[in-house]
Amino acid sequence: MAKPAAEFWDGIARKYAADPIADMAGFERTLEAARAQIEGRAAFEFGCGTGTAALKLAPGAARYVASDISREMIAIAKEKAAAEGGSKAEFVVATPDAAPFEAGSFDAVLGFNILHLIKDRASALAGAHRLLKPGGLLITKTPCLKEMNPLIRLAVPLMQAIGKAPDVAFFNAAELEAEIAAAGFEVVERARHGTKPKQEPRIYLVARKL
Repeated sequence: MAKPAAEFWDGIARKYAADPIADMAGFERTLEAARAQIEGRAAFEFGCGTGTAALKLAPGAARYVASDISREMIAIAKEKAAAEGGSKAEFVVATPDAAPFEAGSFDAVLGFNILHLIKDRASALAGAHRLLKPGGLLITKTPCLKEMNPLIRLAVPLMQAIGKAPDVAFFNAAELEAEIAAAGFEVVERARHGTKPKQEPRIYLVARKL
């Protein structure tokens, strides 16, 4: 059984921070696409980890709040911001369904490489919907593990048993889009930003709040 999410991510935060980004070119394409959508707008990111994306995207936003369930991840993100001489990004411990902001506070809600790690995605998506202004955008890039090697399904429970993996959900792109639509969004853009797009299991989606 997987550890509670916050406990798991607190425990691996320092190691996670030291690991390099596997596909830097794909990451940069995602940032470029997201940056264009949030320019001059108020944005809320959930599952920000150690703030890598937030520190790059915040300068172009009117406001950028980056959140994570892990206090240790947020502590590292603040350390990185301080090392850069400060940042416009505001780092907070929060989740989209329990974020301390009024409804309609943001023009965009972002979540990168996180939805497959959230046990109750319906609540997370409902929280994102509440935080957004009418017509606001949900921007995600999510690994669709059903589209990857089936052996992962065997490996994950074994890793969870020894505390090496968190809760993980298996779905494909169509199933993820259906969940997003059920939460009150219309998908308006989809892409694969990996170096080899035809083999890229992480789908980039932009969905508008209806």
